[in-house]
Amino acid sequence: MIRREISEIILSKTSQMPVIVVTGPRQSGKTTLVKALFQDYDYVNLEFPDIRSRAEEDPRLFLTGHKTGLVIDEVQRVPDLLSYIQGIVDESGKSGSYILTGSQNFLLPGQISQTLAGRAALFHLLPFSLTEISSEYPIDDQFTGIAFTGTYPRIHDRQLKPNDWYPWYISSYIERDVRQIEYVKDLNKFQTFLKICAGRVGQLFNASAIANEIGVNYKTIQSWISVLEASFIIFLLQPYYKNFNKRLTKSPKLYFYDTGLICSLLNIRSADELSYHYLKGEIFESLIISEMKKHIAHHNLQASLYFWRDNSGNEIDCLVDTGARATAAEIKSGTTITSDFFKGLRYWKNLTGCETDQLALIYGGTENQHRSNGRVLGWKNVRQVLNHE
Repeated sequence: MIRREISEIILSKTSQMPVIVVTGPRQSGKTTLVKALFQDYDYVNLEFPDIRSRAEEDPRLFLTGHKTGLVIDEVQRVPDLLSYIQGIVDESGKSGSYILTGSQNFLLPGQISQTLAGRAALFHLLPFSLTEISSEYPIDDQFTGIAFTGTYPRIHDRQLKPNDWYPWYISSYIERDVRQIEYVKDLNKFQTFLKICAGRVGQLFNASAIANEIGVNYKTIQSWISVLEASFIIFLLQPYYKNFNKRLTKSPKLYFYDTGLICSLLNIRSADELSYHYLKGEIFESLIISEMKKHIAHHNLQASLYFWRDNSGNEIDCLVDTGARATAAEIKSGTTITSDFFKGLRYWKNLTGCETDQLALIYGGTENQHRSNGRVLGWKNVRQVLNHE
């Protein structure tokens, strides 16, 4: 088993909080992680109908009688358990009593804030980071290999072929979850929607344009995108809120947590094919920004990601805002650095007056450099933007 970077912080909070909640996409390794970290705990999985029935019929009995603690997998299947957990942990005052996992983020955060406020620590486990993969498996210097393969644990643990695994994942989990949560009249249109999202990776999200293209209404697209967000399939990168007296783009940009899924939806059949694909740059952007999202989530960092674009076309691909400072990052898939790569960073520095160490270029090569226009980071070293190394 690859050691997950989030492990240390989960264990540290177990001695402080009565309830630990781990959410994330299906197949991100939540069950493997909590079983490894809490081997002495009893384990139940609410995906099984008989266990779910027991939990629904007598929740108090279901939750008590566990000497060391209880791991409950897929807790979103019986959300009423959270109210009973609240009462039990208030009575006992014991830390680390319950470890809960959920593959969907639809109801859990709201219910936790209402029912388990002050009693639960919430974590998001995303697919493998580059650092986690490289601790066990070599990663080629060409980013197209890992971008095509993707970062879901099962692909790497079992050496599965992405062309075989991703179609199964889409039909077995993504489409099934959508049908459970959202009434979908025409599954073919939802499949088309998924492919359109993949084709618009790294671009501004326009629900009305997608609705017109598919033949559904605006509210349907908004609902479907919310489902994909809550399932940790996609995320919307919001525009930076400071205007600097400029007219700014207000629409978010669309990205995927996993680039292997993008390649599958676009029918890209190999890493070589990705090398010549017209969306190669946008897929690289998604790989880099999702890597930042993983690092923030798995280390519980206080940082937010944005992009910035004004109505004149000036743009910064990613802004890392820690509150105390904002670092501007340009993301280029090319392996040969040119002066054009720094155009956005030069404009940003003139606009904001920021320091050079608040500027970074992340490119498709592997060398780190220091330049007058900012730091240059090879794509494998993207997390240095967040660590200020």
